[in-house]
Amino acid sequence: MLTIITKGGKRVNTKANQTTINIQEKSSLIWSIADFIREYYKPHEYGKVILPMTVIKRFNDTLQPTKQKVLDIYEQVKHLEVIDGFLQRASGYQFYNISEYDFEKLVDDSEHVEENFRAYLNGFSENVQDILENFDFDREITKLSNSGMLFLIIEAFNKPNAYMGADKITSVDMGYIFEDLVRRFSESYNEQAGAHFTSRDIIYLMTDILLATDKDILIEEGVAKTVYDQTMGTSQMLSCMEERLLQLDSEADVKLFGQELNPETFAIAKADMLIRGGNSDNMRQGNTLSDDKFKDYTFDYVISNPPFGIEWKVEKKSVEDEHKLGDKGRFGIGLPKISDGQMLFDLNGLKKLKDDGRMAIIHNGSSLFTGAAGSGESEIRRYMLENDWVDAIIQLPNDTFYNTGITTYIWIIDKDKEEKRQGKVQLINASKMYENRRKNIGNKRVDITNECRELIVKVYGDFKNKEYKLDDDKVCESKIFNNEEFGFNRITIETPLLDEDGEIVKKGKKIAPDTKKRDYENVPLVEDINEYFEREIKPYNPNAWIDNKKTKVGYEIPFTRYFYKYEAPEKSEDIAERIVALEDEISESLHKLFGMEVAYNE
Repeated sequence: MLTIITKGGKRVNTKANQTTINIQEKSSLIWSIADFIREYYKPHEYGKVILPMTVIKRFNDTLQPTKQKVLDIYEQVKHLEVIDGFLQRASGYQFYNISEYDFEKLVDDSEHVEENFRAYLNGFSENVQDILENFDFDREITKLSNSGMLFLIIEAFNKPNAYMGADKITSVDMGYIFEDLVRRFSESYNEQAGAHFTSRDIIYLMTDILLATDKDILIEEGVAKTVYDQTMGTSQMLSCMEERLLQLDSEADVKLFGQELNPETFAIAKADMLIRGGNSDNMRQGNTLSDDKFKDYTFDYVISNPPFGIEWKVEKKSVEDEHKLGDKGRFGIGLPKISDGQMLFDLNGLKKLKDDGRMAIIHNGSSLFTGAAGSGESEIRRYMLENDWVDAIIQLPNDTFYNTGITTYIWIIDKDKEEKRQGKVQLINASKMYENRRKNIGNKRVDITNECRELIVKVYGDFKNKEYKLDDDKVCESKIFNNEEFGFNRITIETPLLDEDGEIVKKGKKIAPDTKKRDYENVPLVEDINEYFEREIKPYNPNAWIDNKKTKVGYEIPFTRYFYKYEAPEKSEDIAERIVALEDEISESLHKLFGMEVAYNE
């Protein structure tokens, strides 16, 4: 159960993840409409029709209760230069439709369906027109009409069980429906569905960790919070953050901002924002790395699941140009390998955080350790750790995402840590905190249940070196480290070059190094370099020396090593005993089946 705290101090319990409809049933119904177009579209192209039609029907049904009122008001104000305000108040939303048509009337006139449908779409307010343009739906209307499919699709969407008004289907529910549809279309094309959305169990864990240290602040008067998602997909992370913030303070002023590259998922996000009553102008389309739509903005919270393991060749010139700006740009600290740009989103997120802001961002394991000292990845880790912004890193269970089963981590970044957390990083191994799903969804085979999530949040809040259990299988372990424990000096060890007689070669007064014997050592920052050299190098290479000019500072977080637990191999006699028992069992089974005795060699 969750708790809403009102200004009067009254506490009201509300159920998490509440849904009012059968999500799978509604999604399957919409998906089934694609049967009408299977002769004219390939499976991976169904989304060109079904996604925009779903959005349009959502708008249609949401506006239906006030449809006539809007038409009446329009007749009164249509001669005025500015009429948006009147029509928005009449509709009850920030959008409206002044066409005489709706889906009911479109179905009543099958002979003129294309003409009437276009008139209906043209009747929407400009903010909806922008959404439809991102779907590039106009060409599909012509194609559907020419094939005779347009009327059949509109008719199917007009059936009672296809109703999608906001009075019956919540924004959260609609988010689930869109997620399921996007997943189906992505799988039809063998595309990464996870590029578009993250499952709710992960999102709610991220939101609850983000807000764990702010609960006391959020019950104060006049709270205003801003939330930004740099890769927002269908904007479900933003909607979940808003949900959680309003559960903590029902009167909080929450403003959401997001940027998305994919035009179709952007259109879904903007449509959702319009229906929820938020500012849809804060939803912006474009490439976050090369076309930052929120330059000079800062936010209270950043929450994101950026793509990982994806090349940033397309953005290369823009990113490198901004890198040259140093502190004036987002990427001055360092650039990761061109093959994986996920840590660029760390830098963008940091630039967007207020001085007391917090960020939750998902990464795969490479962000923990990829890159030698002095590399872009190492410099980014160094930047975050030496500024004391890395608050916690949480390992998630495998198989929690729709499109990948690899190990993933939530990084919690805090620019203004609590006193007890200053100078430290909490690592949480939550890899066993899950329940197996009855039915897999893509690669998603497990869920982080409410109980698991609550324990992980407790582990984070306790901030202890401790192991916690829900049961024997669900174990969550926390370890606390000082920031400098992740740092090291990469020293260059030189060995003298010897001539044919075995004599040391000199260049002037300096001993010439043998480049073939050059070696490198990583010395922990907490250890004296010279002491390490005398202990670990000198006894085995008496003539060696350190080239101090080449020493570099690096940072890595060997997460797996910190939580490794040695398990002794099974004793040979125990293995032999099990083998004998299996042989006896097999022999008995064969005897029962065939009446034959089986003798095994001793």
